Amino acid sequence: MSSAPVFATGTTREQILAVARSLIETRSYLGFSFQDVADAVGIRKASLYHHFPTKEALGIAVIREATQAFKDWDAARVRTPKAALDSYFRMYRHTLKAGSGMCPAGALTPGWDCINEELRQAVQELRNTQVLWLTGVLGALAPAGQKKVASLAAYVFSVCQGALLASRMTGRAEDFDEAIAQLRSALPG
Repeated sequence: MSSAPVFATGTTREQILAVARSLIETRSYLGFSFQDVADAVGIRKASLYHHFPTKEALGIAVIREATQAFKDWDAARVRTPKAALDSYFRMYRHTLKAGSGMCPAGALTPGWDCINEELRQAVQELRNTQVLWLTGVLGALAPAGQKKVASLAAYVFSVCQGALLASRMTGRAEDFDEAIAQLRSALPG
């Protein structure tokens, strides 16, 4: 296994979080250890416990940071609903590295039965944050009276997660693009 890149900027805690997120996105939550993080950051494993008492605490911090980053991403600019949805797909494609990475929340699902309840809740909060946001965007795009916008939002989230997974399997970001093109053709607006 290759190690995560060493991040030279930020506090030690920020470096730990960045390395852990990179490892989660590329190896999955179950695919790395505290020693892997320590090696990538350039600190002793015992030093990690100063910042995070357990791997679960580190995972929770990574997911909560991702949730906040999504909220910050949304608040950073005013967009029309169509532009917001396009930006959402680009965020998945580029920020989450279609073809080579996974959403940190999606990368925790293979080990769902191995993670504690607090970490599961953090993952669910990230999902719910995005689905609620999508509900608002799709509701603004939907013809008057269209029902089940929340179900459509959950579907869009699921397709994006699945498209990331499929493109990770093939190593081709184009596979993500093809899935999203099909999704776009089925959406209002």
